[in-house]
Amino acid sequence: MKILKYTAILFLVITLFSCSSDDDSSSSPVDETSGLHKIQEIANDTHIIELYSSTGSLVQGYNHISLRIKDKKTSTYITDAKLDWAPLMHMSMMQHSCPKSVVSKASDKKTLYEGDIIFQMAQNATEYWELSFNYTVNNVAYTAADKINVPASAKRTVSSFKGSDGSNYVIAYIAPSSPKVAINDMTVGIYKMKDMITFEAVNNFKIKIDPRMPSMGNHGSPNNTDLLQSETNGFYKGKLSLTMTGYWKINLQVLNEKDEILKGEAITADKTESSLYFEIEF
Repeated sequence: MKILKYTAILFLVITLFSCSSDDDSSSSPVDETSGLHKIQEIANDTHIIELYSSTGSLVQGYNHISLRIKDKKTSTYITDAKLDWAPLMHMSMMQHSCPKSVVSKASDKKTLYEGDIIFQMAQNATEYWELSFNYTVNNVAYTAADKINVPASAKRTVSSFKGSDGSNYVIAYIAPSSPKVAINDMTVGIYKMKDMITFEAVNNFKIKIDPRMPSMGNHGSPNNTDLLQSETNGFYKGKLSLTMTGYWKINLQVLNEKDEILKGEAITADKTESSLYFEIEF
């Protein structure tokens, strides 16, 4: 009987220990930046703002940026901040901003925030981008700012242009980020420049695409579809057909809500490329 009694006690101890271990592991903090790479940190006296992307760097063109705010004293991450950001290009004769989204809490995350910025030009030896934040934590306002590194892209994925209506626009390639020999889902953003700081998404436009391979007799591809807006103030989406690997020039025509061509030309025997295009190579 004593053996059975001791056996029962031992089983109870093991069971309780096992449950305790399970509870401890389940309460371990989850790494919400898994799959992301840190770009840099922007700090003030109270907080450190950590910037992340899928590659760990910014690029000229479209950027999806994740961030979180770390309290310097407690080394904990803020879960209830309200943020706004302001990218600013410091040029020798002027300053200007670029298209950007609002900053919002990432879906199903406690400490991670996210948003989009489209840098229409790269830095150079004397001109640079600065990213500043205005944010509140527990109804206390803070600011933070620093230079950021935006090198030139190897391929053209963003363009600024003046439309036939006299307005200035920025158009950016967003997807596919990893093109394949297939009919790819294509996504583009297009914005109207209201002033040097304000860029607004344009609605009800159409973007015609004509992908060509200049090194292969400028041949095209079948089954492409025009890019249309999926929701108000949203991106434009269509289908991009790529029939082989290599360098592609995606010729563009931008049409307004009245079907008037604002920029870009159709490809013909005499016109081998549009004045407005993107480049990809895979």
